[in-house]
Amino acid sequence: MPETTPTTTHFGYREVAPQEKAELVREVFSSVAGKYDVMNDLMSLGVHRLWKWDFMANSGIRTGHQVLDLAGGTGDIAALASKRVGERGRVILSDINADMLGIGRQRLEDQGICGNVEYALVNAEQLPFASGKFDAVTIAFGLRNVTDKGAALREMYRVLRPGGSVHILEFSTVRIASLKKIYDRYSFSVLPLLGRLIANDADSYRYLAESIRRHPPQEELANMMQQAGFSQVRFQDLSAGIVAIHSGLHA
Repeated sequence: MPETTPTTTHFGYREVAPQEKAELVREVFSSVAGKYDVMNDLMSLGVHRLWKWDFMANSGIRTGHQVLDLAGGTGDIAALASKRVGERGRVILSDINADMLGIGRQRLEDQGICGNVEYALVNAEQLPFASGKFDAVTIAFGLRNVTDKGAALREMYRVLRPGGSVHILEFSTVRIASLKKIYDRYSFSVLPLLGRLIANDADSYRYLAESIRRHPPQEELANMMQQAGFSQVRFQDLSAGIVAIHSGLHA
């Protein structure tokens, strides 16, 4: 039977038309862009920096590589990648949100990172890059906000050269029941409160908490990656599954 196009998709716990979600996500990140880094430090007690360091340390990205960082936001991953690829490599920091991308560019330039980094306003589901262009594609804490994750994964596969690798860092499913209860209480009580006090936006942080629960669990995402064409797909839980790192190779 032919596949049917879904009439709705999730935006947190709400059901919306697929064409609406991208704009709603843009509005969320435009609202929080100015306080995004401060909120990340507060929400994770700084642990997000260790997750990102581990993510890049095990990525296999090295000198001379061409790297596409999707949903790169304020530039944490691009900054780490730029040091790895060196002068002979290139990192493209991309995001669908112009406000986030602008802050990312300013942050990297303030750190003196400018010679091997470019910037692109892109939708992960329709990448404006040639097939086989990149040695690696990274996306950290961005995939859950994509409307059609399957399409985005297929695009990641397309723009990778044979032998290239994809690396996904994302909030995932907590494995320990007792921790999950504490984590859920924190997510739906403390995060919106911090959002209201620090970013003057409780609703956006309530959406971010909800979006984590709607994201595919570890095994399901691994299966989606395989369906998109990736081989040697594997994942590693960090912090008991609060986040997970998925990786795969272009066959």
